[in-house]
Amino acid sequence: MSSAPARTPRHRARATRRALLLTTATSGLLGIVVAGASPAHAGTKPDFCDHDQRTAPMVYLCAKPGDIVDVRIGDVHPTQPSLGYDEVNYKLGRYTLSKDTINKKFADWCEASGLLDAVAAQPDARLDDPSSFTCALQPGQETAAARALMKTVVIGAGGSLWLTDGHHTLTSFAEMPDGGMDAHVRLLVAGNLSRLTRQDFWTAMKANKWVWLEDPAGQPVGVNKLPNTVGLANFANDPGRSLLYFARDIGYSAGTVPFQEFYWGAWLRTTTPVDLSGWNPDDAASYLDAVTRTAYAQVALAKDGQVYGGFSAADLGALPAVNTKELAKLAKPLSDAKPGKIAYMEAYKAPLAH
Repeated sequence: MSSAPARTPRHRARATRRALLLTTATSGLLGIVVAGASPAHAGTKPDFCDHDQRTAPMVYLCAKPGDIVDVRIGDVHPTQPSLGYDEVNYKLGRYTLSKDTINKKFADWCEASGLLDAVAAQPDARLDDPSSFTCALQPGQETAAARALMKTVVIGAGGSLWLTDGHHTLTSFAEMPDGGMDAHVRLLVAGNLSRLTRQDFWTAMKANKWVWLEDPAGQPVGVNKLPNTVGLANFANDPGRSLLYFARDIGYSAGTVPFQEFYWGAWLRTTTPVDLSGWNPDDAASYLDAVTRTAYAQVALAKDGQVYGGFSAADLGALPAVNTKELAKLAKPLSDAKPGKIAYMEAYKAPLAH
């Protein structure tokens, strides 16, 4: 078996975030936020799970926090109304214009599925055929660090699947010709709320901050207006969310707050710390300039100062100084041996504008 690849600072930060979130989910929080909840409401195993149930809904109904479930991408329900389209455009650009030895789509699938990185791929490997590529770990070998990097899901009534992290990644898989809605991925169960009423389910989701209910303009969105499944056409575009994605590891690092980039995006929208009136998202130089100015505004904040939603700059991972090394990597053109994210994004997006 291949040895696991070294974790970067970004991976370690995300691992810490996942570990803390999972610890919260499994330490009794669910029983606290749902008044009168029985132990089953807190994510414990329902009685019928002792029987031999083979159908997918029963597998999901029996899942406990910390379990791993195999899911069809088209069956997951989003918990946010919008995406940063340009994050998806970057991923699709990286997947289709790849200069990587092993296509990044396989690495992303392995990481999302708790199997770390891709270490090999057949010439005709496909996302919808995991047997055509090899991850650093195999199912059943998941380490704590690998599980901490997984995308997460909450189980709802009837075994429904509510994606709480991974909307951009799963949408990217769904948009790929070798992926699609019928492709599968493995997800980590953050909580099982399947025996709650609809009202109590959403009360628990909100209390655990497992749902984001604002549109790109900051207007409230009802839970009945959330998209039914992933895929670009099902979401509104939030340019601020995209901008903050590219500023990750430059002005802030991933932390323990779910929907972290949305909080930073709301900060951009409501406090206007950066004048983005001249920002052209279709121009690489303009995009890089907007990211740079945003990152410098982030690190200039008082760490105990409020950003949005009751979270401080420290809560949301603001760095003490701009990470100029990561900024330089972001700026690399498509002609470079290792292009930056903006270059991949703009190259993929350019033909779509015509």
